[in-house]
Amino acid sequence: MEQVERRTVVMKRQTAKKGIALHRLTKIAMLSAVAGVLMLFEAPLWFAPSFYKLDLSELAVMIGALSMGPLAGAAIELIKILLNFVLNGTITGGVGELGNFIVGCAFVVPAAWIYGKWHNAKGMLLGMAAGTAVLVALGSLVNYFILLPVYATVFGQPLEFFVQMDNALNPAIVDLKTLILYAVAPFNLLKGLLVSALTFVIYRKLGRQLEQ
Repeated sequence: MEQVERRTVVMKRQTAKKGIALHRLTKIAMLSAVAGVLMLFEAPLWFAPSFYKLDLSELAVMIGALSMGPLAGAAIELIKILLNFVLNGTITGGVGELGNFIVGCAFVVPAAWIYGKWHNAKGMLLGMAAGTAVLVALGSLVNYFILLPVYATVFGQPLEFFVQMDNALNPAIVDLKTLILYAVAPFNLLKGLLVSALTFVIYRKLGRQLEQ
């Protein structure tokens, strides 16, 4: 009798775990789809080159990361990039998409990790502030060493071409370093702050349901 009860308990636990895993995968798929759709709606900013366009896809990624953890956030980021790759293709042989994945993870992973340690409003704000800082720093490095050189190669233009494009908008931009300082870094800072603010408002209303 005791063995039957133990087997029943074990089976119930296994069923519960499978249900949780399925629910988790469903949320990852749903948020990835939302992020993919949001990525289609993008807008240029007045201080950055025209190929830098702001979208709010990281909003869905951040919500997923906060509710399910850093690994889930990275998975949503990856699926979002792959969806965009399928829908829009690529002109950089996947290098630009790889850079976007790295920069996106730099934003959401630190935020989710810190929120997991301090599971309250202050922890969320601290996490997203840290994520924004990492986004700006790593985003600047990735653009300086990877993305801008790749774009220059793809478009068949020297790096000075992009500097001249932005110099017309901001005379302080005279070389690649000032392009990063006055265009790329502010772009990522604005994106981080905007997504963080929207996430904080939405998550305070829906966070409990998302974490269940």
